[in-house]
Amino acid sequence: MTGPGVNLVPARYRSVSVASVPVPLDEASLRAYFLGRPAYRRTRYIVVRAADPDPATAVIEVTKESDGPLFSDITSVTLIAGPDETAFVEAPEADTAVPSSLARVAATRAPQARCVVVRGRYGHVAFIADPAPIRVTVVEVVPPHPAKLFDQASRVLELAEDLPPVELVPELTDLTALADSRPAGHYLFPCRAGTASAGEAVSYLDELPPRADWTLVGCARSRAIHDWFYPDAPPVVDMCPRNLARQAHPGRDTDATAILTKCCLLEDEISVADGLVVVPWGASLAQVKEGLARAAAAAAACPAGLVPR
Repeated sequence: MTGPGVNLVPARYRSVSVASVPVPLDEASLRAYFLGRPAYRRTRYIVVRAADPDPATAVIEVTKESDGPLFSDITSVTLIAGPDETAFVEAPEADTAVPSSLARVAATRAPQARCVVVRGRYGHVAFIADPAPIRVTVVEVVPPHPAKLFDQASRVLELAEDLPPVELVPELTDLTALADSRPAGHYLFPCRAGTASAGEAVSYLDELPPRADWTLVGCARSRAIHDWFYPDAPPVVDMCPRNLARQAHPGRDTDATAILTKCCLLEDEISVADGLVVVPWGASLAQVKEGLARAAAAAAACPAGLVPR
């Protein structure tokens, strides 16, 4: 579970039971109905549905006499969300074990509900109460397309059962537009993966072309490689995503927005400073996941970092 208050999500499938009841779905009626009834040892939450044909749904939290035996009597009932603030959504494409998946369903299918119950993939049922996904801005350059870091982070969140609900916000800088900020007749890009149709001629540093009167569109590592093979330094347009993030988001001490970006000066480690999380340029999915976890933690540490929908 991600914690009380916002983004309340069950920690696992088996902690959620579903029950149809013949009583009203107010707290007093549900307490009278469930107290003393046996519940499975792992049950912590019950999605309560009114008897047909009423489609109303509520969510309660229960405690039991013991978690030891297979079943134990319920000793307390707390209403998490009543029928007037709960929506039940069928979303067979959604993995309800993934908090970000629950948050996406809530935002797109039931944006006005305070609590959204989702029956998703494999028929599993879970819920999210008071959804307020943590916004993480991903600063990246394009091409290539799709933007690699944003695409990696999106793929990670599709399977991240142990991360809180996260909403990614792409902040992409087009290398053609960046190059055009310093007009030149010849541009040198780090490699063909970053091809941009700028200028009259384009060369690629990793191919070590004959020296020409070019402007380098690169970063500190690109400049170092250029200095290694060529005797004189060219004009440079800085394309480092970390530097672009710093320029676009100054005053990190007062801005609670979490930012995920990358830098080729990092090879194995992840840098975290003032809400700016930087992974290596060639980060693995595991490193991207760690970066997302750190970015989410930085945002969640400040109430302003939680942006409700």
